[in-house]
Amino acid sequence: MDRTDIRIEIPEKAKYIIDTLENAGYEAYVVGGCVRDSILGRVPQDWDITTSALPLQVKELFRRTIDTGLQHGTVTIMQGEEGFEVTTYRIDGEYEDGRHPKDVTFTPNLEEDLLRRDFTINAMAYNDRRGLVDLYDGIGDIERKTIKCVGSPMARFGEDALRMLRAVRFSAQLGYTIESETRDAITKLAGTLEKISAERIRTELVKLLVSDNPFELREAYETGMTAVFLPEFDRAIETEQNHPHHCYSVGEHILHSIEMVEAEPVLRIAMLLHDIGKPETLTVDEQGITHFHGHPAVGENIAKTILRRLKFDNDTIDKVSRLVRYHDYATGKHPDEKMIRRAVHKLGDDIFPMFLQVSRADIMAQSTYKREEKLEIVDAWGDMYAKIKSEDQCVNLKMLKINGRGLIEMGVKPGPSLGGILDALLEEVLDDPTKNDETWLKNRAQELIEKMQE
Repeated sequence: MDRTDIRIEIPEKAKYIIDTLENAGYEAYVVGGCVRDSILGRVPQDWDITTSALPLQVKELFRRTIDTGLQHGTVTIMQGEEGFEVTTYRIDGEYEDGRHPKDVTFTPNLEEDLLRRDFTINAMAYNDRRGLVDLYDGIGDIERKTIKCVGSPMARFGEDALRMLRAVRFSAQLGYTIESETRDAITKLAGTLEKISAERIRTELVKLLVSDNPFELREAYETGMTAVFLPEFDRAIETEQNHPHHCYSVGEHILHSIEMVEAEPVLRIAMLLHDIGKPETLTVDEQGITHFHGHPAVGENIAKTILRRLKFDNDTIDKVSRLVRYHDYATGKHPDEKMIRRAVHKLGDDIFPMFLQVSRADIMAQSTYKREEKLEIVDAWGDMYAKIKSEDQCVNLKMLKINGRGLIEMGVKPGPSLGGILDALLEEVLDDPTKNDETWLKNRAQELIEKMQE
């Protein structure tokens, strides 16, 4: 790839910032991920700018700015509702905690600023005047499909241990291979990830999982990183499954299953954790066949522990935990509509379509033993669920055509008895959806009220 032929279409707002800085006598470039993604034909999410201007000099040139991190040289310039981070060329001081430099020194030299960046593919800068600045052969590594540190890998990872997990994440997103010296450094320094906050690790893990190559999580295991932040996965990798339904270890099965669902965070996290309870429930019978009785319920508790440890939000914890608990709920169950209505009520209508994906993915990552039969059952569940939805059949209290207010008007006092009547009415409607009729429900409620008063 000829660097001189590379032209990047910088958005007008970012171009205006660069032009303003240059017209004031400073250097300015778009830098990092936006340059890499533009070269790869991807749409950049952010356009970061680096400049020789000091933060206060940047602030003097623009009307609306936010002091994002003045001590590290970063000012956010607002253009309408859009913000652009502008950072002064800098040299990072000593990293004492494996996360942040103790101090930074501003420099007028772009080369020194690019040297502090993590990987060669992220250490390129561009403006329309000078074109592409690629001092560390980022283009070459793009052509070689390689993730390689800028300068010494031991130094770069010593500065910020999260970069090791970022290397695997970029490898997964781009389909690249981690360069050998870079990989060796990760293996040596993997334990230093313990210095990194759970929030930062969670962000990188989710990006890896929703990438095109989530199987690369195995690289994080092989280099020793998951032992730090996800030791339960290591146990899963090392737990064999000797059973006709399986052809992989628990962990390998998990990795294959992740690839079988769409790249949506809750789904991918659910597949990562769906069998995480198996190592805790392993038994071996007299024939040497492995069994994992009760692993969904055990897995639910382990999943909650992991998700809380990694500081996931409550909604994700709730949905993933339910998917883990019920991931094999359809196994071997030839459905009828009543069964599906009750299953939707039990699992939750909000996750039921995800549950169907999880069930299918779980099967596809098993051996071929009875695979078609299993898939036919899941398809039948899906078809019946679609019918129930199309007919707007009642599957929860919100859809019941009588509510607490209606019962209060009939003389029921607020409290357990009111909830008990609603639950009893729902049970009947789940059995027979034609009973979800206001008149029928009121009559039946009256019967239940009178029975309670006897």
